[in-house]
This record gives sequence, C-alpha cells and structure tokens, in this order.
Amino acid sequence: MIVPPILSEVHPDISQPARLLLSLNENPFGPLPSVRHALAAATERANRYPEFLPRRLPRLIADRIGVEPRQVSVGSGITGVLMHILQEFVAPGERVVMATPTFDGYPILVGMVQGQSTQIPLAPDGRQDLDRMAKAVEATTRLVALCSPHNPTGSRITKDELSSFLAKVDPAVPVLLDQAYIEFDVAGELTDVGSIIAQHPNVIVLRTFSKAFGLAAVRVGYAVSSPELAARIQRWQVPFEINAFAEIGVEACYNAEHELMRRVERISAERDHLARRLRLLGLDVPTSFANCIYVAHRDEIEAEILHRGFEKEGVLVKGYPGGTRITVSDREASNTILSVFTS
Repeated sequence: MIVPPILSEVHPDISQPARLLLSLNENPFGPLPSVRHALAAATERANRYPEFLPRRLPRLIADRIGVEPRQVSVGSGITGVLMHILQEFVAPGERVVMATPTFDGYPILVGMVQGQSTQIPLAPDGRQDLDRMAKAVEATTRLVALCSPHNPTGSRITKDELSSFLAKVDPAVPVLLDQAYIEFDVAGELTDVGSIIAQHPNVIVLRTFSKAFGLAAVRVGYAVSSPELAARIQRWQVPFEINAFAEIGVEACYNAEHELMRRVERISAERDHLARRLRLLGLDVPTSFANCIYVAHRDEIEAEILHRGFEKEGVLVKGYPGGTRITVSDREASNTILSVFTS
C-alpha cells in the first residue's frame, strides 16, 4: 500500500495564530444568505442517504453549462473526480505529463495510482511551456494535465494555443483542462465547455465549486467530456460518494449566480489592484486570471526574508521554489501584504 505524502496545500503551522488565510485560494467571503439558508435547511434530512449514484447533480450542472447529463462526471471536489480519471486511464508505471509547479494534487494523486509524473518547468514568463509539454508525450503517456487559469501563476491558455497544442498530441491521449478558476477569467476564450469538447473529443474539462462559488467545504467538482470518456470515468463512481449538501449547495449557488459573480468581480478588481501595487515596487508579478497572484523570487535570500515577514504578520501564503502564491481577499488584506513587501 502506498501512503500519499501530506498535501502541501494544507495550511502550514506558523509560530503564531494566523489572522489571514491566503494559502489555499479559498473564496474569502462566506456563503450568501440564500445559500446558507438552503444548506441549513438541508440538515433536517441529514439522516437520509444521498443518491446511490449521482443523477440529479450531473443533470443540474449539464443543464446550466449546455451539455448532455451523461457527459458530466462528478466527484468530491476536483481531487475526487481526478482520482476516478487516474484510476481509469493510468496503470502502474504509466506517465502523466504536467507543468511544474502546478496544483499539488496532480503529482500526489498520480503517485497514489503508482503512475509516474513527467514534470515540465514553466516558461521564463511563468506560463506553461506547451511546446515542451507536447514533446514530452511518449509511448507510455496516458494523460496530459493543463491548467487555465494556471495554478499557481494565474496565467491562461488561449483558444489558438490549445488547438495548436492538441494538434501535436496523439488524439488517443486524453488531455485534462483544469478550469478550477475559470469564473475569474471573464474575458477568456475557453469558457464554452460544450464547444471545447465538440472540437476536441480527447479533452476532459475539470471544474469546481470550491473557488468562485465558495463551497470548498462541501466538496463538489466535476468533469465534462465526450460521452465515451465519461462512461469510462463513471465506472469508478463510489456509491453514496456525493453528499446531499453538494446538490443543494450547487442549486442554491446557481440561483444566486448574479450575486456570486459580483463577488468574483470584486475579487478580480482587488487582484488587479494588488498586482499593480506590487509591480510598482519592482516585483515580478505575472498577469493573473485567477483569484491569486504569484510573486517571483529573485533568489533564496529574498524568499526567506519574505517568508519571515508573512509569518510575523500571521499571514499564510503558499510558497514554491521560485515564488509565492497569495490568495486575493479584501483591501485590508492587500494592505497587509503590501506592508510585508515594504517593511
């Protein structure tokens, strides 16, 4: 039995209680009153099991995004549905191509199914190096994982870039397009999931309700793919895996989507404000289309000084060998972040 390493995405210990949790790209705002009310009302039936296999939730999502219900596979967050995908497509010793850094769950879950990660460093501009990733696909590659917007840099892939990449990859190899932060990329070219799948049947789009929708604790993610790939993914659906609060929460969020999108706009505006202020300090901050910013380190000494500054202020951020990812919150949080960089 392989014991997975501890997710480095969890809130790390620091020397004093944290007052700002900016390490997991969580939505800083609590559920809207209508969503909170719906979830609270659902506790009255907490003694009842959810659906044996999910039918209503995939139908609810499919109706909203414009695909067939059979194309939607659901799981306990993106990690849950990703695990089903890996179990189906990756045998021990087979490879998954991904960028590095990327979402920590990718190399960890690949290891859990005894697969091998082929990790391609980011390009100098902080974007995924799609040319090198395409060239890394070989005979034992069973999946490729792309992120748009990318975690941790927030960069995005254009429609032409995706098409060019897919033209270089064997269409028999499924390509994951992780869109956990797609709601923050309002002007992006890859929002129409139905069109993506119709044009590129080997693409599996991953989305979540943990970020923009603020349901991280409820744990609901989904994959959209061709019916053929979806049928293979759904073979691994665990009975009673999707709790009843997921369906209730998703429906309540959809009903309040206009209010939620105003929150997304607020976070996006604060993201751009914080990035501008940090660039004025001479820092290397790539343009982000997610709910975070990424500050590149000049060297290890700067990284250590920065880490100590955040620790002193009781701020949790996510560190990488080459930079620091900071979740965007409100203006007060931004001012605290700026004070760390100017102290």
